[in-house]
Amino acid sequence: MIKEWNILRAIACLCIVFLHSSTQTSRILGHPQMDIYHFGRILLCFATPTFIVLSIIILANRYTDRLPNNFWATRIKFIYVPFIVFGVIDALVGKYLNPRITLDLKILDNVLTGKFVGWFILVIFQFYILHYLVTRFKISMKWLFPLSVIVMGIYLYCINNGIITTDGYDYVLKLPFIAWFGYFTMGFITGKHYAIIAEKLLKYRWFTLFIAAIAIGIVYLSYRNGIRAVDSRRLDLFPLVIAFSSVILAWGQLITRFKLLNLISNYSFGIYLLHWQYQRLISPYIAEYITSYIPCLLTIFFVSLLASMLTIKILSYIPFGSFIVGKVRKKKPSVKTT
Repeated sequence: MIKEWNILRAIACLCIVFLHSSTQTSRILGHPQMDIYHFGRILLCFATPTFIVLSIIILANRYTDRLPNNFWATRIKFIYVPFIVFGVIDALVGKYLNPRITLDLKILDNVLTGKFVGWFILVIFQFYILHYLVTRFKISMKWLFPLSVIVMGIYLYCINNGIITTDGYDYVLKLPFIAWFGYFTMGFITGKHYAIIAEKLLKYRWFTLFIAAIAIGIVYLSYRNGIRAVDSRRLDLFPLVIAFSSVILAWGQLITRFKLLNLISNYSFGIYLLHWQYQRLISPYIAEYITSYIPCLLTIFFVSLLASMLTIKILSYIPFGSFIVGKVRKKKPSVKTT
């Protein structure tokens, strides 16, 4: 795996866990009334789109012309099956925390409509189909990229301003691929031409910081104009995702490999699915003893992260563990020579 990809995935994963830690803390202790806090939570929403984009970058880089024969079987076993498993787990945790929940309906909601943190998997599978179509019919990005950004922009504007609604099911509006279409084409272009793009990013790495500052400024202007939803389907996150990814892909080439970042990257899929469940269970108990906001948030963050990683480590030794938390790359035993 390319070093800077691991760094980007690990940072995105940590940002997601931190954002959700703030959500859980605020449910118990209330949100701090500080602009920098609310603005920071909006910025952290870049993480989920970045996670999705990186999956397409890797896919387009590895399979530029066609998907391998075992592609779908592998993805169903190690990505879609964990999605179903955690759809059930999320429903069971929800039932435990709120006995009034109808378990079978909650499971169906989770599995069919992605009404839990694993919803992004349904988007990624749509992108797999798009990748197949693009490579199968050799669709040019010269026209698909601008078209995808326009379509995504129109769709996001419509769902964020109530032009398109679904009675009681507005959360499903983020599932169609058109809500993330621009991310797909950007990821595809980056992955297919990564050698050239990585070279340019490294050369102009200082410029990426300038672009990132502009992207943050765009989000800030939106915030000051009253667009304060803490949601990853904000249109102003598109330039931020591109800019932040560019910074990491540029500067990450100069960073020495960190074992911890590589470990988090390797466990990221399982962490994404597990951390929310741990946070839902432990947050009330932690907040009972730690009543100050920041210490409580940090405790929830570290405990849920470590608990998730420990669980993944244990499950990696069990034959069916990969069907729960996805496939974890294991170190190959070193061969001693005499």
